[in-house]
Amino acid sequence: MATQKKQTARSPRKAKATTATTVLAATDDNTKSPSSIPEAVAKTAEQARLQERERWKNWGPYLSERQWGTVREDYSAGGDAWNYFSHDNARSRAYHWGEDGLAGYSDDHSYLCFALALWNERDPILKERAYGATNSEGNHGEDVKEYYFYIDSTPTHSYMKYLYKYPHAAFPYEQLWRTNRTRSRNEMEYELLDTGVFAEDRYFDVFVEYAKAAPDDTLIKITAHNRGPEAAPLRVLPTLWFRNTWSWGKDDLKPQLHAAPDGKNFRVIRTECEALGARYFYIEGAPELLFTENETNRERIFGQPNLTPYVKDAFHAYIVNGKTEAVNPQAVGTKAAAHFNVNIPAGESITIQLRLSDQVLDAPFGQEFDSVFETRLREADEFYNALAPAALSDQEKDVMRQALAGMFWSKQFYYFDLDLWLDEHAAHPLRNPARRSTRNASWFHMVNDDVISMPDKWEYPWYAAWDLAFHAIAISVADIWLAKKQLDLMLDELYLHPNGQIPAYEWNFSDVNPPVHAWATYFVYQTEKNQTGFADVEWLKLSFQKLLLNFTWWINRKDREGRNVFEGGFLGLDNIGVFDRSAALPTGGFLEQADGTAWMALFCQNMLQIALELAEYDAVYEDMAGKFLEHFFSIASAMDRIGEYQDEMWDEQDGFFYDLLRLPDGSGYRLKVRSMVGLLPLCAATVVRGEMLVRYPKLVRRIRRFLTTHPEYTATIASPYKDGVHGRRLLAIVDENKLRRILARMLDENEFLSPYGIRALSRAHRDQPYVLKLEGQEYRVDYLPAESDSGMFGGNSNWRGPIWMPVNALLVRALLNLYMYYGDDFKIECPTGSGKWMTLFEVTRDLVERLSHIFVPDANGRRAVYGGTEKFQTDPHWRDYILFYEYFHGDNGAGLGASHQTGWTGVIARLIQMNGYMDSQELLNEGPLQTGKYLLKADE
Repeated sequence: MATQKKQTARSPRKAKATTATTVLAATDDNTKSPSSIPEAVAKTAEQARLQERERWKNWGPYLSERQWGTVREDYSAGGDAWNYFSHDNARSRAYHWGEDGLAGYSDDHSYLCFALALWNERDPILKERAYGATNSEGNHGEDVKEYYFYIDSTPTHSYMKYLYKYPHAAFPYEQLWRTNRTRSRNEMEYELLDTGVFAEDRYFDVFVEYAKAAPDDTLIKITAHNRGPEAAPLRVLPTLWFRNTWSWGKDDLKPQLHAAPDGKNFRVIRTECEALGARYFYIEGAPELLFTENETNRERIFGQPNLTPYVKDAFHAYIVNGKTEAVNPQAVGTKAAAHFNVNIPAGESITIQLRLSDQVLDAPFGQEFDSVFETRLREADEFYNALAPAALSDQEKDVMRQALAGMFWSKQFYYFDLDLWLDEHAAHPLRNPARRSTRNASWFHMVNDDVISMPDKWEYPWYAAWDLAFHAIAISVADIWLAKKQLDLMLDELYLHPNGQIPAYEWNFSDVNPPVHAWATYFVYQTEKNQTGFADVEWLKLSFQKLLLNFTWWINRKDREGRNVFEGGFLGLDNIGVFDRSAALPTGGFLEQADGTAWMALFCQNMLQIALELAEYDAVYEDMAGKFLEHFFSIASAMDRIGEYQDEMWDEQDGFFYDLLRLPDGSGYRLKVRSMVGLLPLCAATVVRGEMLVRYPKLVRRIRRFLTTHPEYTATIASPYKDGVHGRRLLAIVDENKLRRILARMLDENEFLSPYGIRALSRAHRDQPYVLKLEGQEYRVDYLPAESDSGMFGGNSNWRGPIWMPVNALLVRALLNLYMYYGDDFKIECPTGSGKWMTLFEVTRDLVERLSHIFVPDANGRRAVYGGTEKFQTDPHWRDYILFYEYFHGDNGAGLGASHQTGWTGVIARLIQMNGYMDSQELLNEGPLQTGKYLLKADE
């Protein structure tokens, strides 16, 4: 295709056309490793499939759940993406850059797409995609208003299961829209359950299962259960279509779907596409086949004549409006569906069987079909049983499995060619400099054309750099190669800016996310080494070189005065502070950020770790290790200079770190908000083995000389000279005194310690909000354990009280590192004031258990994540399906924000696995590289 040729011309790594049948060579992308899983380790069938790399991943759940309302599809003059391409438009308007659908499935470039469409004979529209409030409609920002669940998935998608809950009554679009739009930020969100459409269980549970007989042969089973007290009609339309690559003036090669001769008790749709070759879609039974084109209904959207009488919303017109002329009687097109018209008795179900294959089959259904499903489910069970420590309860194992299933369902083909997109907006800075204010104008080098792990395929159907780092941590539990590939993408020349900046997210690639990529890279490297015995040094070298560019960008761009204190700006914490950190301050001046500086100290430590690892293989890296050690000492000490000053981040009186407001006249004062900003300096804590001092004498001499010349660098941080357990040395911003003082606040249940993890803001601000008055204007930060009352960042995110899984995971890592250094002699009261003293190891376990209790049912069978929603707590058809929310209520653990953000919340799988393996003496005496178990802390 011409579009594909354009991508190829700009992308050397895609010079060999990638199609759904391509088998990647062993040296592609990541290394000269013969495999991510050696034969000795590949004990299950799924692990063996993972050895074949991408072949079994040619097809998967790569469709978005919302392509409308995205920046990619926005061609408005003012950049109003949500309103330019609405949900109402989506059924009638062809997308330019991707596709969406229910239980979506496609090849790895989404050329050929499959999804489910439904109609209950009452809805105003055919249900083809998930509905939700837009950013301006929701009282807390955008929010999906549907119930669907990622129940199961293996890494290769050899088996997957999905559930969609569809009401018998008309879907209450207007009721949801009007109610949410009129609610204030101080009110709860109005959800689908609140409308009453699930009363008396009048709904369908529609399960969609996938099982692969071979890499290009997928079996599909749709089972619809009527949970209601009466029989109910249902139209089921399994839909197959081609992504529109031909309507944008770049491609004149149009693919095609057409009816093929029927078989015995089955119908066939044949697909023809240059990129994929021929495929066959087998449908059991004799349903009506419908055909149309994936073309915009110009008459409905723009009031213009249609290019063809058969347009994208033809099935809606045919099924809902009864317009028989809307579909193509010639049984040909670029979009097709099988129309099943069923009436399901109360309490009963119907099953539809389908098969999408590259093979001509005489008997696509029958005993072999059933056998494949049984085998793939059994293999999935074996795979997940092998990942779960025996010490875990069945409920913990289930949470871990559903979390990982969500990670694998959240993969999406993401296509965005900024050079082309900016041209189409007449905004390319090299060709139309007058339009430089257009969003992402400086990223014209970018061509994103990959399957990427999304934060949430409805609310955030675009990658975010720091989210992706945490995704890699979770994914590496089950698929090391995928974790590495995801990290590679952000460092690829078609993503990483020429100046070294890692792209943040689609709405503003130039925004700044925390620099956690190096941590994730080293973690995944060590995890693979622990699990397989293979040290992928070549991959680590390549990553290090690109990370060095990013580190240099940070040093040159975010340390305004060269004082080793960093601004960062947004840093992903949205509304945590007094001001919008992405905007100009109302006071003038700028913020010196405690979290930004702590992130950079951690970045230095991670680069040091990588350099020391590579120095084992190449002595050149010993010098680089010295560079990052010097950077670390410079940055760490800048947070608290010798003496007590009002223009530094450490507050001796409070025993806490704060952001510093630097005013235009050069003066500064602390913004004394006790938040995650002040806890993050704990995370810059890394242990170094004692034998390293012997192994690298040149490095030791260099650092001794550096610190002897600048003794102030170590005056206020943890001493690098003092031996810990087994001769280990500690690199940390906080010394023992600071550590105890910060932990006393962090482990105080009246401040940060919740029954379900560490809050993002101290609960003390509930009664004592932070108030700043400037020029007649009041700025304040209150403790808000649930949703935000601020419109900052659209109001769809809140760091002023809730629990966030990613930063909790980093605190777990820090506590384990600190335990490795201090050992059993260091004890802290936990909770503060309880009289109960714990080692840092015990504190770590306690914290992980609190985080796990968000999802694991309590003694009464209730899950904290579902709060007071009784349907989820008690109904047997709801209570066992888990949603992994974006963040959680600071007091009761209820899920908040995006409901399918398994992305970074999926790291709970790693935490549960780690807790199942934990043994304090094994960790203390041998270390994680020997045991291979403490994989959240793959540091030494």
